[in-house]
Amino acid sequence: MGENRPLLTKRDLIRTWLTWICWGQRNYNYERLQGLGFCHAMTNVIEKVYTDKKDIIQALTRHMDFFNTENTWGSVIVGISAAFEEQRAKNAEIDPSIISNVKTSLMGPMAGIGDSVTQGIVKTILLGIGIDFALQGNPIGPVLFVLLFSIYAAGLSYFMFFSGYRMGKNAVVSILSSDIARYFTDSLKIMSMMVIGGLAASNIKASTQLVFNFGGTTVEVQPLLDKILPGMLPFLFLLLSVYLLKKKGKSPTVVLLVLFVIGFLASFLGILS
Repeated sequence: MGENRPLLTKRDLIRTWLTWICWGQRNYNYERLQGLGFCHAMTNVIEKVYTDKKDIIQALTRHMDFFNTENTWGSVIVGISAAFEEQRAKNAEIDPSIISNVKTSLMGPMAGIGDSVTQGIVKTILLGIGIDFALQGNPIGPVLFVLLFSIYAAGLSYFMFFSGYRMGKNAVVSILSSDIARYFTDSLKIMSMMVIGGLAASNIKASTQLVFNFGGTTVEVQPLLDKILPGMLPFLFLLLSVYLLKKKGKSPTVVLLVLFVIGFLASFLGILS
């Protein structure tokens, strides 16, 4: 019965989660990256489950190893590690290297999911909403971004942490083997493309003043382009930016310089207004 009795209370786990989400990325270094932040979060668990000084030193040492992942989705690894440490405190036969191996094997996949979803999709959508408000002169834009992103990060990391703790090492396997993560990611990708398309159409200003005369007939190019595809020129500039960033691997600074040169020359020649 003693082995089934939990050593960690809900309060202990919440403290561990809060320490990770608030301080996990506060002390990067080239040797360990997030290792010190991970160890700092695990101190709440280690001090509670171990009483022998030798066990405490060994646990702190193994969690000082190199570690790097995305902070919100990576919370599941903190939860799994907390569950492992609790189980090892009950059963000293558990090999401590298992804890380190699980951390190492999971930090890459969770970073891949987290960076794609959090940085590439969610943050893009929320920034698009905030920037749109800001461009209209509404001060709620940056406030809304910070608020919504904080709710997302806190809610998701809380869910991932406690999922990891409850399901142990099988947590991530369950998540990755189901279709939920794929459906969620695909839905957010579609939404982010819609937001980016809307921002491009409403905020990229590009039109042409070109006029051609054919046998006494005047043809204005811009109304003709609008009939074919409204916002065609902004869309072409967006495609050019994506092409330079993704296909050619150019830096954002280079892309901005290219767009500046094109805009300057086209305006000087009277092609764009």
